[in-house]
Amino acid sequence: MPFGRQRIKSEGFWLNKISLRKINNSAMRIAIFSGSFNPIHNGHLAIAREVLKQGAADELWFLVSPQNPLKKNSDLMDEKLRMKMVELAIEDEPGMKASDFEFHLPRPSYTIRTLEKLRIAYPQHQFTLLIGGDNLSIIHKWVEYKRIISEFGLIVYPRPGYINEEDSLFSNTTFVTAPLIDISATEIREKLNKGETISGMVPEKVGKFLISTI
Repeated sequence: MPFGRQRIKSEGFWLNKISLRKINNSAMRIAIFSGSFNPIHNGHLAIAREVLKQGAADELWFLVSPQNPLKKNSDLMDEKLRMKMVELAIEDEPGMKASDFEFHLPRPSYTIRTLEKLRIAYPQHQFTLLIGGDNLSIIHKWVEYKRIISEFGLIVYPRPGYINEEDSLFSNTTFVTAPLIDISATEIREKLNKGETISGMVPEKVGKFLISTI
């Protein structure tokens, strides 16, 4: 279910105004699944379902990354289109939300800065970052990665070719199991450009949206 479009200004930045009356009544553990979702596909949804099913979080927020003005990418679809596809994909998925929170932050926004702003905007919630095993192997290169782990924590899902045992050197880390679905957004875009079917790779509503848009 998507966030509302009304925005409020807090601590010098803009954020989406969700139904605050509802949110303020219950603190939740929120998994932040950040990405370009270019487009969102069935692999993303399978991971999100497992995170919630295994109790690693109470809710999962798909945080759609905006276009970085310093890194022009011709293959990256418009951020509003990518946001719309996430909304379509999770319409019938309980416990999942779509967020354009980063659209309203200074760009580029490092992960630690986004998490800090989320904590300010929604102090009643506990935010944790969801990443793949591939990113876990290079997280030491991220800006203030130690603060990300110590202050927010990680939820890690498996990625092909990466072995992340639960005796990881990183504390405050939860490992979840999830199917290794061989789908990539790049492959989906290539198939669309060739006029090939993407059935089974993306939710049906997303597939129809892509075909009607591209």
